[in-house]
Amino acid sequence: MRSPRDLAEEQARLIAVSLILIATVAVGAGLAYMRPALVPFVLAVFVYYLVSPLADLLETKARFPRWASTVTTLLVVAGLIALMAVLVTTSVRGLLNSADLYQERLLRITRQVTELLDRRGLEVGQDALLESIQAFPISQVVPAAAGTALTVVSNGFLVMIFVIFLLLGRQPGRFRSQVFREIDAGIRRFLGIKLAISAATGVLVGAILALLGLELALVFGVLTFLLNFIPSVGSIVAVLLPLPVALVQFESYWPVVGVFVLPAIVQLVIGSGIDPKLTGRGLDLSPVTVLIALVFWGLIWGVVGMLLAAPMTGILRIVLAQFATTRPMGEILAGRFPQGTTGTWPVPGQATAAEKEPA
Repeated sequence: MRSPRDLAEEQARLIAVSLILIATVAVGAGLAYMRPALVPFVLAVFVYYLVSPLADLLETKARFPRWASTVTTLLVVAGLIALMAVLVTTSVRGLLNSADLYQERLLRITRQVTELLDRRGLEVGQDALLESIQAFPISQVVPAAAGTALTVVSNGFLVMIFVIFLLLGRQPGRFRSQVFREIDAGIRRFLGIKLAISAATGVLVGAILALLGLELALVFGVLTFLLNFIPSVGSIVAVLLPLPVALVQFESYWPVVGVFVLPAIVQLVIGSGIDPKLTGRGLDLSPVTVLIALVFWGLIWGVVGMLLAAPMTGILRIVLAQFATTRPMGEILAGRFPQGTTGTWPVPGQATAAEKEPA
């Protein structure tokens, strides 16, 4: 028989969980409504965390004034973006020059596949399918994609404006609150590790595709770098993206197998071995938490939300862990649950009661 006190505590927990669910829905609706204003600002904050170490180094070591360190940092970032744009543009131009050859190759592959299916008794409408491929405007799709990229660049101008003001107003290491100090250290540690891992993955995949002779190898290397910021799903998409180009480009199927298998091995080694061990220490999140955050932020902010899902959820965990009332929720996000029948929470770095008992 439960005591009235136990019943009251259970009702209090039920009320707390209900209020948390209501607050989550309300906050999610507000974030979705304010997406046009919040997304550029949040992106600017993360760009600031990526480039501020360079600005701090120029200001403290090279004795640059604040405005000079800001301008130099922005010029370096702009130069890297321009270099990436030139590489992508060169690859896209090569694709356009070979568009007719790729279309003929695609028609031949489609004809072979449909004839094989017809011999097996599966009617797929070969003539209609071939007409659709012939009418597909490849020369118009690529410029349309370039126009979309130009829109992204124009929106990025607003992000850079935010970054300029954040760099000019920064005060390195001057946080009075322990919460803000932990948030700052956690974001810098996570982004530094993730940036290094993503860059290494993009370079390896791009080099492998280039050695195999794949068109747009540089583009796929850049996409691999960006998609690696999306946990789990991004690496799968990055492996599958080059396959259509490889099928159309290569006469033999062995290079196609290499285009799929070799980047998959790189993603498996880095994504399943190195990445979880390093980034897991960065923001202390459970893999299940990361996947749920990926779905939640993806529904609210789209692809940008998926890119920022892990660091934003990690910030939430750090904030929740600073207060006794919300600390259990922060421990759940980290994948730590109450132990035994006492319902006590494990403390990171400390031995549990079971571990302290002699063998």
